[in-house]
Amino acid sequence: MAKENNVINPQVINLIAKGTIITGDIISDGDLRIDGEITGNLDTKGRLVIGSSGKIDGEIRCKSCEIAGTHNGKVFVAELLSLKASSSVSGDIVTGKLSIEPGAYFAGTCTMSDDMARHESK
Repeated sequence: MAKENNVINPQVINLIAKGTIITGDIISDGDLRIDGEITGNLDTKGRLVIGSSGKIDGEIRCKSCEIAGTHNGKVFVAELLSLKASSSVSGDIVTGKLSIEPGAYFAGTCTMSDDMARHESK
């Protein structure tokens, strides 16, 4: 009798590849990497990486985030938001911690807070 392996890998990363265009909201429990384009809101309980070719027009909610591409809209990050030198971010940010490399573009306001629930209702 063969043994069935029902192992769920919590480290699975969802990938939106370069050249892919999605219109609509995305909700995920896992990590996401965006190298394509999304027009809509993105909500994940995991880590979000927007690659240098990635673009999101919409609201982002996630645990942690690294942006090397382009984002237009509000960003709510529970832990660390990292803006790489190639990033372009236009919109308001609410995050626990913020890291901005020289060369990154940011236009908007930033609120640093450990209490994300207080800011999510605004």
